[in-house]
Parts: sequence; structure tokens; C-alpha cells
Amino acid sequence: MTHTIVALVQDHPGVLHRVISLIRRRGYNIESLTVGHSETPGVSRMTLVVEAENVEQVTKQLNRLIEVLKVFDVTNDPTVERETVLVKVQAPASARAGLIALTESAGARVADVGSNTMVLEVTDLPEKVEAFIDLCRPLGIKEMIRSGRIAMTRGSGGGAGARATGTPGGAAGRAAPTGQPVDSSPRPYRAQADGDE
Repeated sequence: MTHTIVALVQDHPGVLHRVISLIRRRGYNIESLTVGHSETPGVSRMTLVVEAENVEQVTKQLNRLIEVLKVFDVTNDPTVERETVLVKVQAPASARAGLIALTESAGARVADVGSNTMVLEVTDLPEKVEAFIDLCRPLGIKEMIRSGRIAMTRGSGGGAGARATGTPGGAAGRAAPTGQPVDSSPRPYRAQADGDE
């Protein structure tokens, strides 16, 4: 089963490597991983889609990393999810009008036009992105890249904040209450290279 996990982490060199190494060593498969700046300076937001039977083990292990501030499992929460895909397809001049009409009907847009190709772009729910890719396959996909899923809980209270996983005294115990800034000040480094316990 796939789970969507959101983690707030300190924006320090090596944090992404430690998170990936920890998950890899536990034998979990990462379907997608996106990282970007959050609303708090010095704090980045990760969205991971992980294949795991017991997602609680994933979140507990993540909470053990000193630079992880909060971890949320938002799989069953009401969320806004988006993904972007760029698809380069065969586009001879005779077929371009039809391709443009198809793109517009699918809610996509033409990002680039080459001599014999077109790059199409769509940002939507992950399942709609998948449906758009299936629509493009008969056209002859030359290249494709997906951004990976990003997710945010619905509502003004940051619904996942009340369900942050972890135990008091761990990384989650340092996180600020929902609605307050997260403390992203540097923490003492402890021996945890590559996620070692």
C-alpha cells in the first residue's frame, strides 16, 4: 500500500541524503519525493509517497533524525494534491492542430514546439496526470518527466498538525504547536550519518 508522508525538516546540507538512506536501509520503496522551501525560513517541506505495509515504522524512523521537525501521515486526511508532468510527443506538422485540441480538452498546455515534437504540460491530481499520460502513449512519447506528488491538508488549522507522529523528546517533541512558527534554529549534530541510530 502507498502512503503519503509530509515532513518538515531543517534546511541543512545532507538532510535529504539521511532521509533517503534511512528509508532505503529499511527496504521501503519511495515512489516519489519532492522537497521545497516552506513558509518558515530555514525549514523545508518534503512530500514522500512510500510503499510500506507499516507506515508507522517509517514515520518513527524519520522522527529519530535530529533535523526532522515534524512528520505527518496524510494518507487518510482530506488533502489538496498536485503533480506536474512534461511529456514530449511526436508532432508532425499535419497532426499539430489535433494535438493542440486534445491538449486543451485534457486541461493541459503546450509548453514547447519543436520541428517534429511538442512538449505538453499538465498540473493536476496524480490520477488525472496518469490518465493524461495514458492519453499520450498512442501519440508516441519520446521523453517524459513527472515532478512527484505534493500534498497539503485542507482547512485553516493545518489538520495534520494534530496528528504529527513521533514520541515526546524526539524531533516531533521540539515542534511548535499548530499555527505557531517552527523552531528551525541549528541543533547539535549527533552521530547519525546516513540515518544511523
